[in-house]
Amino acid sequence: MKIFDFLRGNLPWLSAGMLLTFLSSFGQTFFISIFAGEIRETFSLTHGQWGGIYTLGTAASAMIMVWAGGLTDQFRVRTLAPIILVLLALSCFAMALNPVWWGLILVIFALRFTGQGMTSHIALVAMSRWFIATRGKALSIATLGFAIGEALLPLIFVALMAFIDWRVLWMAAAVLALSGIPFILKLLTEERTPQSVAESSQTAGMDDRHWTRNQAMEHGLFWFMIPALLGPSAFNTAFFFHQVHYADLKGIAHFELVAMYPFYTVVGIVAMMASGWALDRFGTARLIPFMQLPMVIGFVLFAYAGSYTALLSGLFFFALTTGFNTTLPNAFWAEFYGTRHLGSIKAMAAAVMVFGSAIGPGLTGWGIDMGLGLETQYVLVAVYFVFTTGMMFIGIGRAKHRLPRAA
Repeated sequence: MKIFDFLRGNLPWLSAGMLLTFLSSFGQTFFISIFAGEIRETFSLTHGQWGGIYTLGTAASAMIMVWAGGLTDQFRVRTLAPIILVLLALSCFAMALNPVWWGLILVIFALRFTGQGMTSHIALVAMSRWFIATRGKALSIATLGFAIGEALLPLIFVALMAFIDWRVLWMAAAVLALSGIPFILKLLTEERTPQSVAESSQTAGMDDRHWTRNQAMEHGLFWFMIPALLGPSAFNTAFFFHQVHYADLKGIAHFELVAMYPFYTVVGIVAMMASGWALDRFGTARLIPFMQLPMVIGFVLFAYAGSYTALLSGLFFFALTTGFNTTLPNAFWAEFYGTRHLGSIKAMAAAVMVFGSAIGPGLTGWGIDMGLGLETQYVLVAVYFVFTTGMMFIGIGRAKHRLPRAA
């Protein structure tokens, strides 16, 4: 199917997915972290204390995701998404109005659960379930919302902080989250093949069957994938979480670092679209073991970067894996374990990734407080991604022969 015909025939559903991934930005680390300096100053927090708060709140959201993510198997997107967006808006208001440091734990929990957790989960499960032969294209287009948010929101909000109080900006974020609800309802007046109630539209996974969440967790492949699930969420999160501190280390203004993010976003979009096309053509099994190799190069460059060119080069490789990571893992669960119980299976995977995003800031923040510099930590992160790549090669190599012949 030609791409323009695909877009024309599926625009409402793809647009709904893109809008949800964009609105999830308000619970993503790249957005929350641009206020890190103001939050630490307001509540007199060290890097380690702020990282610890972020870890506690995010870890709690990961535990709730295990249960809540399964709701996508029971409710239509048109029903569930507006509820989550209301809760996301309330979380943004809570950040604006919170008066005490310990309240940040609850606020971070709410933002991470509703934003990074459920809003993005709903969008990605919907794309994986609604589209089969064109799943890669659908995921790559819908996840453009992530890229747009990463490119625009840090620039806009960092610039606005120069003359608008940071708490007021969180109120603006709440209004933006609420404004998405009528668009979602309009776009999903008629849901595209709501497979949660259409058994005939389900596609099977390994051994030509539909795996439950418990069965998937008892299968070895799930555990071979765990390090790869944790890695990007932990250390992407850590990079953006400590962006203010990292800019100081490199001797540049925070805004100068943020100004590089559109380049990172453009590369990520290209990688995302390319991986979506390749996924539909070659399948997940051939592609996913390679997806984290660019992270090895990226973090080595971040560790030793001494110029704008080196920083941009690091962001280039960082963005390659970011783009691959938005399509390949999401298609992986549907392709290997089937779509009938996809919401609950992917909820567990999402919980692992959210938990990873809890570990990253806390671990690196503690390391900074203990005297282990961020640049040294990034060399260790690069080694970790060599390990995850090896685990994926082993796990996928052992399981791919069990896929249905059509896959």
